[in-house]
Amino acid sequence: MTLTAKDVAEILRLLESSSFDSLSLEMNGVKLNLQRGSAAVARDTPLPAPALKNAAETELQPAPAAPRVVKPPSEPGLKDIASPLLGIFYRAPKPGEPPFVEIGAEMEKETVIGIIEVMKLMNSVRAGFDGELVEILVENGALVEYGEVLMRVRPGS
Repeated sequence: MTLTAKDVAEILRLLESSSFDSLSLEMNGVKLNLQRGSAAVARDTPLPAPALKNAAETELQPAPAAPRVVKPPSEPGLKDIASPLLGIFYRAPKPGEPPFVEIGAEMEKETVIGIIEVMKLMNSVRAGFDGELVEILVENGALVEYGEVLMRVRPGS
């Protein structure tokens, strides 16, 4: 099975209507990498059908998206809590429940600060060090990338 221009258009439509910022798909040697934002193709723009002899030689890829802007720390000496996975970040254990932590919370290494959903599996994210939560940089339900800064902590003494 190969991807047609109609298939790519449908995949793009699904990405645009989802909460995800990017999608990577590989099928029978064809790689499709799509990203929202400045690299997204306008919805009314038809996608040209690839004219190739061998689909294994094809890589459909839009221009790279602009890098995410990381807010500088509000004060010197803060430690970053980075995302250990790519997925959807949730601040609370379930919808409608209070967040795991709030600004000003005193945390220990093993304090759970949120969860990241990857392929319907929930993965706990721990603080990693002791201190006071000073900044929350990611909104609940946001797609996060590996290494992206989620929160910042003033280390304990």
